[in-house]
Amino acid sequence: MMQIVDYLREFNEITMLIRLLLAFLFGGLIGMERGKRGRAAGMRTHILVCLGSAMTVMTGLFAVEMLKINSDPLRIGAQVISGIGFLGVGTILVTGRTHVKGLTTAAGLWTTAAIGLATGIGFYEAAILCTVISVLTIVFLNKFENAVVGKNRNIELYIEINDVDKVNEVVDEICNPKYKITKIDITPARSGIINCLGIEAMIQITKKMDKKQVIKEIAAITEVSFAIESV
Repeated sequence: MMQIVDYLREFNEITMLIRLLLAFLFGGLIGMERGKRGRAAGMRTHILVCLGSAMTVMTGLFAVEMLKINSDPLRIGAQVISGIGFLGVGTILVTGRTHVKGLTTAAGLWTTAAIGLATGIGFYEAAILCTVISVLTIVFLNKFENAVVGKNRNIELYIEINDVDKVNEVVDEICNPKYKITKIDITPARSGIINCLGIEAMIQITKKMDKKQVIKEIAAITEVSFAIESV
């Protein structure tokens, strides 16, 4: 077994192929869950990040091992960790003033890049362990977190009113004991229709309440043109 591991740490055509295939696998495993959830950075993005990271550090190794260039093979790989931040920023979306989405995906991309670097340099043990722990964290801790702290859920709604003079009536109807309003703001109408006005509301609902039913009830208010969840 140790002989196989020692061989895989060598730098030749076969081990280069194996490292790229492993990077493909590791990135795909992490990206699969994100893709199922409909995130912008899904399976393909994570695979490419992991492959690119592995290729980057392998290029540094090639320069040292094959071309005999006196350089630090990790120098080029170090730029990946800082550079991946720009890709991660593209997955983060701020809705309203308090709701941030995409942080898990951004963190997953950063971790995937690190896994790719470890794979490319031949640190297989850490790459495998990190992949397993990352997948477990993304898939199962989400359910655990919802079970522990998810008794109350916040939904952020955008509600458009068809008459600016009816704002107070709509707000009074929304602020009933059935819902717990944690934030409410009056905004210009997204539709751009004259005499319409928008309301951005953060509503806390219990697990027993159906989110779709809450939105349907608010949309049924006479003065409301439509109500949608902000994403």
